[in-house]
Amino acid sequence: MMLGDSSMTSIVQRIARQALVTFRNPPRVGEEVGKSFLENHSKLKSLMTEVRATDLKLVPRKADDSSSGVPPHQHGAPPVTYMHICETDQFSMGVFLLKSGASIPLHDHPGMHGIGLGRPTGGTQASPPLPPGQVGALRRSMRRSTGEYTEESGPCVLSPDQDNLHQIDAVDGPTAFMDILAPPYDPDDGRDCHYYRVLTEAEAKSTEQKEKEVWLTEISQPSDFWCGGEPYPGPEVRL
Repeated sequence: MMLGDSSMTSIVQRIARQALVTFRNPPRVGEEVGKSFLENHSKLKSLMTEVRATDLKLVPRKADDSSSGVPPHQHGAPPVTYMHICETDQFSMGVFLLKSGASIPLHDHPGMHGIGLGRPTGGTQASPPLPPGQVGALRRSMRRSTGEYTEESGPCVLSPDQDNLHQIDAVDGPTAFMDILAPPYDPDDGRDCHYYRVLTEAEAKSTEQKEKEVWLTEISQPSDFWCGGEPYPGPEVRL
């Protein structure tokens, strides 16, 4: 294969290389997004639309037997597993796999670019009554959308200050999705995952769509959610 010839390069490798270029110098929170970043980000999204389960060597999995009425992941196996593909200082890439009926609870990606479905906003709506010690944990947000996604759907995109919170549920059987986060989680640098619970909902009028204004409170990681690991069977990525 000649250098620069992408005909024999896996789509996973091409995505990783583009992610490296895209997030080498990403815009900071509140900073104006430059033309170069937008162009590279667009290329990355375009590549993401091409990837399929077969490219990742994922084998179709049968829906878990839930005839007993008890969610399968309560028997000891993790409800969610993660296949690590690659990680640099700029980004991490992997695949999440959810068992039938499993969920990744409502959570955030502080200071990170990636995939998501919610947007925090500011405002002056009166907050719900809470004990004084819990008021500081409140977060006013806007539930913008819910949707069902397949491999034919376009990628979901989040940024540090827009569409940063989301919850992911496996619908009608096991679910898998490729995930890119930039930069990776790093608690020592202030990028640690936080989980939230919806307290109240209020209808919010929008000229484009019906949105729901919500109050969230930060919670500990739910006891019925944890993430295990499993080997990534797809093509090797070199950066």
